[in-house]
Amino acid sequence: MKKEVEKVPVWEKYTLTIAEASDYFNIGESKLRRFLSEHERESYILMNGTKVLIKRKQFEKIIDGLGSI
Repeated sequence: MKKEVEKVPVWEKYTLTIAEASDYFNIGESKLRRFLSEHERESYILMNGTKVLIKRKQFEKIIDGLGSI
C-alpha cells in the first residue's frame, strides 16, 4: 500500500522555491533570479546548500512596497 503524502499549499509554506515563488507572485523565474541576485544578502533569502529559498511572508512585504520589479 502506498501512503498518501499531503502537500502543504503554497500559500501556507514558510519558504518557496524559485519555481513556486514565480507562480505565486506571477514573476518570471529569470526576473526573480536576477532580483534575488541583486539582493543576495537580504533576510528573505534562505540558502539550503546551492538551493535558493524565499521566505514567503517577508518577500510579500517587499513586493507590497515596490512599484515595479
